Amino acid sequence: MRALLLSTVLMLPAVLAPALPARAAPEISVLVSEDPILRLGRVDFAGGRALDLTVGIGSAAYHRPGDPADIVYTLSDRGPNFACSEAEAVTGVRRGVLCAADRDGRVYPVPGYAPSLYGVRLRPAEGRFEVFESIALKTRRGVPLTGLTNPLPGRTEQPLDGTGARLAFDPSAIDAEGLVRLPDGSAWIGEENGPSLVHVGADGRVLRRVVPSGGTAGELAGADYPVVEGLPAILAKRQSNRGIESLAGTPDGETLYAIVQNPLANPDAAAYRAARNSRVLRYEPGSNRVTGEWVYPLEAPQSFRLDPSDRQTDPRISEAAWLGPDRLLVLERTEKTTKLFEVRLGEATDISGSRWDDAATRPTLEQSNDLAGTGIVPLHKRLVLDSADHPELPVKLEGIALLPDGTLMLINDDDFGISGERTKIVLVRGLALGL
Repeated sequence: MRALLLSTVLMLPAVLAPALPARAAPEISVLVSEDPILRLGRVDFAGGRALDLTVGIGSAAYHRPGDPADIVYTLSDRGPNFACSEAEAVTGVRRGVLCAADRDGRVYPVPGYAPSLYGVRLRPAEGRFEVFESIALKTRRGVPLTGLTNPLPGRTEQPLDGTGARLAFDPSAIDAEGLVRLPDGSAWIGEENGPSLVHVGADGRVLRRVVPSGGTAGELAGADYPVVEGLPAILAKRQSNRGIESLAGTPDGETLYAIVQNPLANPDAAAYRAARNSRVLRYEPGSNRVTGEWVYPLEAPQSFRLDPSDRQTDPRISEAAWLGPDRLLVLERTEKTTKLFEVRLGEATDISGSRWDDAATRPTLEQSNDLAGTGIVPLHKRLVLDSADHPELPVKLEGIALLPDGTLMLINDDDFGISGERTKIVLVRGLALGL
């Protein structure tokens, strides 16, 4: 009898404990636009097909505190482009024909396009958005920038035009990705080529570009704006097209958080292909100093349910937003799947200025997927949203903006229409962001 009573007592909590309330599904709405400013025009490829290009304004997004709730700022990247390895799939022209000048180059069918900052007004009641402002990024003399590759020997691709002709490297060019708009109208931009952080004025003129120390500034000596070194030299080892794509910041712009899109090619591309550990930097513009660095472990590629793979290079970090002191919302994605994570930097090891920033260290951070024994506590990631649970979301989401009422705004990078995608803005209400 005693055994029976004990068994009954032990069972009671499971029977009587109230069920936890199920978390309500977030409310999601998708906005589109037919704004003429988003049309870039038609490009014909001799012997192949034509592309109807659009303006991709979704590489980054930011809502500036104090602005009306329906106003956000977004950013385009370097313009329409594709690797020569994709030439035939994109244009119908064989790689050996279109890219005869350099089979490993990159094609820019509209090489004069200037990366630009856009003002966007949200019209959720009408299911649309509109662009009310476009500011081309410019040199200090007011000449619009291009998005062509910089002259970084051994660390970049040869630019080609739509006919396959070689284009000159451009020391002033930037590949704009992350965005923080400041109260005075200026903006900080995360940049992928250098990689670098770029401060631009309210009129789009570059005020300064902050690059890795150790010689990068010398490589960009021909730029028509100030170039200063202030980032860790190790960042120059970024894999091509895998530089700084994410940028977040405090509302006053006194502290910025930059994330390298993928692990560095440190010491080489083989390490990049296998590595999971990327880097988050805290940068103080006023003193031009990095004041913190943390390890961000990328997810396993098999966990991205809409396009699982075995390639560790498929997951990448494309955007971040500031949630509070040393707290970030990070967007990690593959081509078809997006995950949002909250991270708290204070709970992880600050590796800034340590041996992990020394190029001579072996094994490197990028060769150390298993951090046991290194003394490093990586960032803990709390999953906030997985696009695999929401089939209405567009692919290749790259921009995040936090609106005053707690709504999360997402925007996709449509790759300037090369793949047939179009820019969409997504409003997500009801997420547990811990604000």
